Amino acid sequence: MNIKNNLVIRPSLTLSFLLLLSAFALPSLRAQTTESRIVIVHLRGVAESRISVIPLTGSKAFKSIVEGSGVKNNETVFLVVPKQYLPGEFMLQFDSKKEPSDKPVTSQKNIFINNQDLELWINPNYADSIRFQQGELENNAFVQFSKQNEKKRQQLAVLHDFLMNYGAIQSGFYQQALKEYEQQRGAHNQSLRSAEKRDKNLFVSSIYQLNYIPTTPFTGSEPDKIKGVIQHYFDGMDFRDTLVIRTAEMIKWMDAYVNLYSRLCTTKALRDSLLPAAARQAIEKAKGGHPLVYGWMVDYFYRGFESNQLPEGLKVLEPYTRDPNCLTSKRLQIEKRLLGMQLLTVGAKAPNIILKDAAGNLFDLSTTQPVAGRILLLFYSSGCSHCTDLIKELKPWFDELPVLTRPEVVAVSLDDNETDIKNWGSLISGLPEWKHLRAEGINSPVANDYFLLSTPVMILLDSHTKEIMALPSSFTELKTNIR
Repeated sequence: MNIKNNLVIRPSLTLSFLLLLSAFALPSLRAQTTESRIVIVHLRGVAESRISVIPLTGSKAFKSIVEGSGVKNNETVFLVVPKQYLPGEFMLQFDSKKEPSDKPVTSQKNIFINNQDLELWINPNYADSIRFQQGELENNAFVQFSKQNEKKRQQLAVLHDFLMNYGAIQSGFYQQALKEYEQQRGAHNQSLRSAEKRDKNLFVSSIYQLNYIPTTPFTGSEPDKIKGVIQHYFDGMDFRDTLVIRTAEMIKWMDAYVNLYSRLCTTKALRDSLLPAAARQAIEKAKGGHPLVYGWMVDYFYRGFESNQLPEGLKVLEPYTRDPNCLTSKRLQIEKRLLGMQLLTVGAKAPNIILKDAAGNLFDLSTTQPVAGRILLLFYSSGCSHCTDLIKELKPWFDELPVLTRPEVVAVSLDDNETDIKNWGSLISGLPEWKHLRAEGINSPVANDYFLLSTPVMILLDSHTKEIMALPSSFTELKTNIR
């Protein structure tokens, strides 16, 4: 038997021989990483599959941490999950061929790993038919809880929707429905607390609290009702629980909270004020809990504000970065972004860029004098879908502009791995009118000079003075700036 790179593949054997072989294999595998866990996958129903274990949270979220390639039908693969990812919620991904000549088809199944090794039997064509070993605790407990919880929540949702939309709130019918709703809500929440107590030694029990149903005010206008829900959103949450932030369910729960505010954002101005307010309320709640949960909440809103280009939101995060009790993992990024917001403003001179272009010629921004009076700096990554979507909008618009109005586009790629660099080469071949540079990653000197933390980023410059004319956050804003 060959034990290498966290996994071993062998044909399926009789159960008795499998148990005997596992007795020797598991200690050897676990010795590679102390306190690691083994995921044993028995593959069925496909000719071949690549099996990947992908964390759903943390610094390696949505990146494979261990893989088994070329696993055949009726073979078994042992995958070692290192202790730094535990406990955690993971995606088990299968890239499978039903027949040897087929193209791989991807299927996925979420699993929880804590203090047990997992053994499971699965046909990737029917991922929901997964079966775990007898005595498995975490995943079986979560399945049972989810079934019971979903049934109760569906019943409550019917009553909730009726109460939210029924106009005659003084009628006996309405009052009877309200009484029934409150009785069911109380029973549901009590059932959650009982389940938490019953499963207190399980990692998945931390998720149960996210299904708590808080008080809902059913009077007033639609915005008033939403504001009431927001006010009580965190009533059932224990911010001292550090395990819940290791689950993807926590992210979904916070997304639902932000979406409540989004329903109130009827204008961009409202969005720019309400979403920072959402962050402030949530972070203040988390501040009274564990420092790790407090820091996680700051990280959550940083990612949202950065990806949506919301500078007012980033400013809200500044005081929390100075709090030693806030264990945010994004402190340096937030500080860097805020500094960039102070220095890279309209009227400031843009940092110089000296790089070789795609043809191998030296490009110097300070000496570039295009025919048009403006330069559009576009920082992007070829593997970023938001970037490629923006380029698809820019290209036809750019081509239709009069030559004297058309800005000189200087497209700076931040691609730094082999796959993305190859994609970059294909992408720029369809954009011959643009100047193409590559800055070799988000940590390159150019990216640091421009305080870049994500892409895409656009900066419009005066071609003569190299002063910043605008910092458009969208294609629509750019068109307004070019008029």
